[in-house]
Parts: sequence; structure tokens; C-alpha cells
Amino acid sequence: MIKPGEVKVMKKKLNAVKIAEFVGMCILAFIFIMPFFWTVITSLKAPNEILTWPPTFFPEKPIFKNYTDVIKKINIFRMFGNSIYIALVTTVGQVFFCSLAGYAFAKLDFRGRELLFKIYLSTMMVPGMILLIPRYVIMRELGWVDKHVSVILPFIFGNAFGVFLMRQFYMTLPGQLKEAAIIDGASQPQIFIRVYMPLTKAIVSTLFVFSFMGSWNDFLWPLITLQSAKLKTLPIGLASFQSLYGVQYNLLMAGAVLSVLPVMLAFLLAQKQFIEGIALSGVKG
Repeated sequence: MIKPGEVKVMKKKLNAVKIAEFVGMCILAFIFIMPFFWTVITSLKAPNEILTWPPTFFPEKPIFKNYTDVIKKINIFRMFGNSIYIALVTTVGQVFFCSLAGYAFAKLDFRGRELLFKIYLSTMMVPGMILLIPRYVIMRELGWVDKHVSVILPFIFGNAFGVFLMRQFYMTLPGQLKEAAIIDGASQPQIFIRVYMPLTKAIVSTLFVFSFMGSWNDFLWPLITLQSAKLKTLPIGLASFQSLYGVQYNLLMAGAVLSVLPVMLAFLLAQKQFIEGIALSGVKG
């Protein structure tokens, strides 16, 4: 039987653990939010104030003109439009084909299924730098260089992580759903669209956010394939504030703040489903 004194000791230990967890979470939150906060603060400083030592935490006089200068120096609205167009088309394509492939690897029985899945998954271990030259040669032979299709198409079918994520989720769903649908006379496309897809809202939202962020932040491949100024994306535009003679940190940070807004909006809109998807995706291996 637990004595009253022991109960008090247990409560004190439990409270100490909760306090330690709270302090730890606050420290982690500070570490994660500090870079973004510093970016916002730097975007409001004058160039000479950014490089002063010791550094000033807050600007003496906020300069919002940095944001208008960014808009004037690069065609930011066109680049915004290009980035949003490429990111949305790529993301929708990835979600669609990853859902199909994940369903096939999880719910369809065919010869060599596990081997094919492992081979496809192994492509995640291939460094992206190795694929740059052969991918560019293919785009050039097809006549797609300096076109948005050269940035969109290679990544629609090449998201092994997305296929893995969807497969893991589909494997958690009971096979009786498929059997009942077959008894009712449903075809495989009908089973996929009407039975399983309505259950994937959370995991699809998670994949959507991951894919959108990856496509939105992509820099190297668009830099190689998109040569016309009217086709370039926002990350390429931000790179123009860096040169051999120095970096315009105030304009670069202002552009970075503007570029992160769509990603934050996508996360906020799908926050609930995103968290649910993260929790559900690793239930079954």
C-alpha cells in the first residue's frame, strides 16, 4: 500500500519531469524559430548595420524599403508565378502517381512486387548530382531545355519517398475493404478511387506539403535548365543578390522572407492533416 508521503514524492517527481519537458520544448522551439526571426530582422536593416560588430539584435530604424527594392530589382511577381505553377503541377502529379504506386505495392498481388519495390526504393540512395548530366542530356534530346516541362516532368515520377509513404499507409488499411468491394462488383480503379482514396486525406496532405516544399525550394536543376529570364523561379532570382563583389544581405533576406510565405501558408492550411499523416505513416512496416 502506498503511503501518503510516497504519493507526495511521486507528485513532485512528476511535476519536475513536466517542468523539464516544458523547458526542453521551449529551448527547441527557440532554436528552430531563431533563424527565421533573424532573417526577418536582417531584412529590415541597412547594409552597414548588418555587418557591425557587436551585432545589433533589432534594427535602429526598420527599413521596409528593402522589400520594395527586391520587387524592383528582380521580376519577383513573374518568378513567384513560375515557382507556384511549377510547384503545384509537380506536387499534384507526385501525389497522384505516388498514390497509385503505393496502392499497387500495398494492395495488388503480382509477381516480383517486393523485389520491384526494393529496387525502386533503392533509388533514394543515388545522389542527385550523379543524375544531373544524363537528365540534362535527355531533356536536350527531347527539346525541353529552357521549358518548364524540363523541371516538372522528371520529378513527377521520381519520388521514391512519396511511394514509400503511401505504401506504408495503405498497408495499415484492412484488406477486407477491398474484398467487400470486389464482392459488390467494383473494379480495381473503383476500389482505389471510391474505397481507399477517401481514407488517405491525412497522408496525402503530408505528402503534398513535403512535395510542395521540395519543388518550391529547388534551385540547382532549374538553374541548369531554365535560361530565359521569363521562365526562372524565385530561388534563382534570390541568387542574383550574391555576386563576386559581395552579398546584398538586406535584399537577400527580404526576398527569403517573401519566398517562405507560400510554404508557411501551405503548412498552415494542411497543419492538422499533416500531423495526422506523420503519426499514421509509420504504423506498419
